[in-house]
Amino acid sequence: MTRSRTPWTLTLCLLTLALPALADEGNGTVTCDITENGEAGSGELSVMLEGKEIARGTCGKDLRVAAGSYTAVFHLDGSLDSPEQSQPLTVKKGAKVQLKAEFATGVLEIRIASQGKRAAGMAVIKRGGQQIGTLGSGVAAHLSAGTYDVVARYRTQDKAWSEVKVAAGQRVTLEAAFE
Repeated sequence: MTRSRTPWTLTLCLLTLALPALADEGNGTVTCDITENGEAGSGELSVMLEGKEIARGTCGKDLRVAAGSYTAVFHLDGSLDSPEQSQPLTVKKGAKVQLKAEFATGVLEIRIASQGKRAAGMAVIKRGGQQIGTLGSGVAAHLSAGTYDVVARYRTQDKAWSEVKVAAGQRVTLEAAFE
């Protein structure tokens, strides 16, 4: 006598289909929008719990997160200083949370010349005494609105600017002429 396994197969199939739904039961959805100087921006969202990242996703796409209280950390793409913004986040079971962050950025460019001609060189960009990045001559970069110290270098020579102010939406170009 042979037994039919059909009822077990059917039960296993139904259970397999139900497991993802049961796993999502305590979750909510988080989505984020980033703007840069009032225009649509690009970035990511990290969901942090007690200093540890528990989820990360691209802004504009849904991110599933277990119900609970967290810190949401926004990361702006394409900026030299890698700015971040944090805000509290509470996710409720089955609910959708919409988060928004606004970043104020400007553009900084350093042009280096030697004997009146464009020259290859670099600039070190600092804020609050900390180096945030370097730029090659003639390369423009987005960075957070604020005040910076800049040192342009060509061979063994330096030219320094202190307290260079970059405002939101503003482009600042510094000219460094060397002999």
